[in-house]
Amino acid sequence: MILPGATLGMLGGGQLGQMFTLAARRMGYAVWVLDPDPDCPAAAVADRHLCAPYEDSASLQEMTATCAAISTEFENVPLRALERAARHVPVRPHAAAVAVAQDRLQEKAFFLGLEMDTAPFAAVRTAADLPVAAASVSFPAILKTARWGYDGKGQGRVASAADLAHVWAGMGKPEAILEERIALTQELSVVMVRAADGMMAFYPVVENRHHQGILDFSVVPARCAESLQDQARRSAARIADALDYVGVLAIEFFVDGAGRLLVSEMAPRPHNSGHFTIDACVHSQFDQQVRALCGLPLGETRLLSPVVMMNLLGDLWENDEPDWSALLRHPQLKLHLYGKKVARPGRKMGHVNVLAPDIRQAMAVLDALRGDGHRPREAGMGFPDTEHSAGCGPSCKPLRQSQ
Repeated sequence: MILPGATLGMLGGGQLGQMFTLAARRMGYAVWVLDPDPDCPAAAVADRHLCAPYEDSASLQEMTATCAAISTEFENVPLRALERAARHVPVRPHAAAVAVAQDRLQEKAFFLGLEMDTAPFAAVRTAADLPVAAASVSFPAILKTARWGYDGKGQGRVASAADLAHVWAGMGKPEAILEERIALTQELSVVMVRAADGMMAFYPVVENRHHQGILDFSVVPARCAESLQDQARRSAARIADALDYVGVLAIEFFVDGAGRLLVSEMAPRPHNSGHFTIDACVHSQFDQQVRALCGLPLGETRLLSPVVMMNLLGDLWENDEPDWSALLRHPQLKLHLYGKKVARPGRKMGHVNVLAPDIRQAMAVLDALRGDGHRPREAGMGFPDTEHSAGCGPSCKPLRQSQ
């Protein structure tokens, strides 16, 4: 075990790196962060910020000479940086596991190898693949770049087979995956942690709602059959075991109109839909990331309160900092701001957790905050049928400046 007093390393200084750093420092660890952005959120809370490219030899050498173990906050960190660090100190998760999540084509093949259901898809690597893909997938469909896509980026809607070549060319002709858009009843995620000895712990299954490809809000506990939740947990466990994974892992799922659970994608790190754990669970997903990295016993994942987590995007800022007084008047609401200096539309600037005796009351708080022209909730607090990757809900900026 790596005990408090040691120094831990984090590749990536975004909000996930920031929240890892805060959790580690509460537990008595020092944290060094390597990130090329001088204004990255984690820089403000880390013991040291190495402002350099991830593959910078001198920075990696200094980090591995000082840190007892290293983790990462996002899946697109260069694999060579992980592999180089792993020659000297434990790196969790390991590069081979991260590599699977870096490429959608490799990820889909991995899921199929585990005999898991996915949305129908086809690979597009060259122009020769376009007619084959168009014949393999029903339309409308979504074309997704194989690499570097997140939060709706690197995606294009394809209405018909005739549009495929045009959309692919408009994206720069990358290696891609053509995925059928299917009618969904729900989107779920499982946030879990696996230790080096194979022990696992699972948070309650999360029910998610996206808007324009970005997570809008999450509801915990998920409102779906326990049998479906058990299936999601079993699938997540199989994925973690197959990868020999160590750390926090999130798996996203679709539920189609027939009630089938379809695995969508995985994130080899803490996840946006797991932010509820900071305020509503015995141990947060970031506490668990520290524990798995250091070889400590895993913490309890018990839910202390029903909770709804909602993202705060850069759209709210418009020309100035939002007036947070409306949020702060609610005693059930916990506000988390990441300290990012530049707000852009669609950029995650913070989130709120609303804790209440039941989900209906938590959703009512968000309804009140989004009133007077803000995005309303569906009647009955339920979700209508949606199509994945299409963006859900009306296009409207939530929680604008208070009047």
